[in-house]
Amino acid sequence: MEYNTQKTQLLLPEYGRIIQQLVERCKELPTKEERSEMAMAIIDFMGQRNPHLRDEENYKHKLWDHLYILADYNLDADSPYPFPTREDLAEKPQRMEYPKLQGDFKFYGKSILQLIEKAIELEPGDEKEALIEVIANNMKKSYNVYNKEHVTDDVIFRHLKELSKNRLDLTNIESLEKSKIYYATANRNNANKNNNRNQGNSNTNVNKRRFTNNNNNKNRR
Repeated sequence: MEYNTQKTQLLLPEYGRIIQQLVERCKELPTKEERSEMAMAIIDFMGQRNPHLRDEENYKHKLWDHLYILADYNLDADSPYPFPTREDLAEKPQRMEYPKLQGDFKFYGKSILQLIEKAIELEPGDEKEALIEVIANNMKKSYNVYNKEHVTDDVIFRHLKELSKNRLDLTNIESLEKSKIYYATANRNNANKNNNRNQGNSNTNVNKRRFTNNNNNKNRR
């Protein structure tokens, strides 16, 4: 009985020993044309054995790279893609720079900083004031999610002023509830409630008329 430890080491175990043996057989073929033809057949077989790879971008290119790795970087065959080298695969990827957020305010997230920059660029006016108040409201929500505790508006205003380097200031209002955007939202909610109430009353009146008409029809009969 032959144990796996006595067999050739699998360079990519996920493809199994059958494909590894096919690759070894391909390397032994005498002509490049035969090796290229068999390499194409192995690529198709690898794709059938691993159908999940087809959902990935450039999966054919990846299969050819895997074929060359299975051949231990020693396969003289035609390929539609350049074969990788040991050095290419051994090279470490470049370190990605993590987005830097200011000081102790990381919990506000990068989107808040982007909105602050957008608000700074706007000309003074109602649009700018509305955006600043939207930013403050979202900052308050983010703060409550991160800290799990109530935060007063003056803390949010102070943080906004610091994050914008004193270019955005809401300290002239007592609270977010007294801001223009709060009143606009409240008025819109009240209008929706009134519309729903009127719609409900209208439906009730229609039902009453239907009930009355049905009773009248019964009495006539």
